[in-house]
Amino acid sequence: MKRQTTVALVLLLLMPVVLRLGGYVFSAINPESAAGHPNYVQNYHRLDLIRHMSFWGSMVVVGVLWLVVCFLVIRSKKRSGWWLLLAALGPFGFAALTMLSDRAPGQPDRYECFVRGLNRFVSFGYQALVFVIIWLLASELMEFKRYLTIQYESARTGISVAQIMDIRDASGGMWAFSEGNEVIYFVILLYLIWPVVFNLLARVASPKSR
Repeated sequence: MKRQTTVALVLLLLMPVVLRLGGYVFSAINPESAAGHPNYVQNYHRLDLIRHMSFWGSMVVVGVLWLVVCFLVIRSKKRSGWWLLLAALGPFGFAALTMLSDRAPGQPDRYECFVRGLNRFVSFGYQALVFVIIWLLASELMEFKRYLTIQYESARTGISVAQIMDIRDASGGMWAFSEGNEVIYFVILLYLIWPVVFNLLARVASPKSR
């Protein structure tokens, strides 16, 4: 892995941690705890401000991390910084960034050599196939994570799996939005690590010299 790719992967893995930390701080701060103390109104507004700043602050940090991840992918390929505009398209823009040809000096890796060896039509079909497979795999990863989360919550609280499912169905819109974001995150993660996985598989499959 290139150094930029490694850093981008680390920053991408930090994004859900930052979101979880911001949500934890948001839930932990209760403005009503200022009741019974002097200057209740002033303290209430201060706690409420800190509470909302923790949430929006985590969102801003995640946005900055996302831009840095896209910039590192562009930098690893020695492409123009104008390609950073594709970051606004989310996973679709990131997919386009990973498809850019590598102009970095030196010997290209196995994945880059494979992509360069494809003609235009075969390359288009290959990228379309990768796009579909990655989205399907991301959906399966989300489903697997949901299964593990429900099983853990059931074991921790003693509530049956059926009851937890009923609770989630009652607020289906919120869970659908959350799981949609998880699919998008897995898509970006898979696009980032796919060339690395390809190179590892190619190295294992290639015959060893005596």
